[in-house]
Amino acid sequence: MADERRRFEISLVTPEGAAYEGEAEMLIVPGAAGEIGILARHAPLVALLKAGSTRVHVTQTEVIEFATGPGFFKVEQDRALALVDAAVDVRRIDRAAAQRQLDEARAELERAEVGDSEADRWQLEQRIRHAENQLDVAEGGPTSEVRVAAPPAG
Repeated sequence: MADERRRFEISLVTPEGAAYEGEAEMLIVPGAAGEIGILARHAPLVALLKAGSTRVHVTQTEVIEFATGPGFFKVEQDRALALVDAAVDVRRIDRAAAQRQLDEARAELERAEVGDSEADRWQLEQRIRHAENQLDVAEGGPTSEVRVAAPPAG
């Protein structure tokens, strides 16, 4: 029983609905100041998330990775909630489509900057960031050091 890993509830939610809901042994999210690792019995926490890789460690050998957009993160009472603007399962990322999305958004942004387009600059920048994030995560992009807070002894 001492070997048994503790699990906790995770919800990864986008405006379109839940991308993942279930139990896991660990969750790693892209915090604004670096990656944050969460284990069961973690202290309460609220944090800003940036676009990046969110990894749900369902077991030691099963990891589900998502390319997630910016958002908010909350941990309390063995429950983690990540509210993000987008979450794409890395296994479902179409690299060619993401590259097309990136190229089209960059071209439209260039046209907007010279006055040849009425497109909203902020929306185009978000499309660019979303496509770049999908490509980075799909290619195993750069990850920073993960800080994992151990549960309290006892």
